[in-house]
Amino acid sequence: MMTALTIHLHEDKYERLTLVATQRQLSVAQLMEDLSTRALVEFDGYLRFLARATQGNPAEGLALLEKLDALEEAQAERLR
Repeated sequence: MMTALTIHLHEDKYERLTLVATQRQLSVAQLMEDLSTRALVEFDGYLRFLARATQGNPAEGLALLEKLDALEEAQAERLR
């Protein structure tokens, strides 16, 4: 089931969204559907993160982040 949603935007914002939609060969409605899906996926990921963060070990989490930083730095060095 689909539900209609009416939103109020400044004219310049609507024009810019129209340009984005045109560039992606979508209607503005399809673009808004895509953007809302992305926002919901991001929010779901955030909720999963919060749920797992309450069960995790902060020291292990920080160690993993440090390892990731080191890997990213090594990758960046290879690309230089």
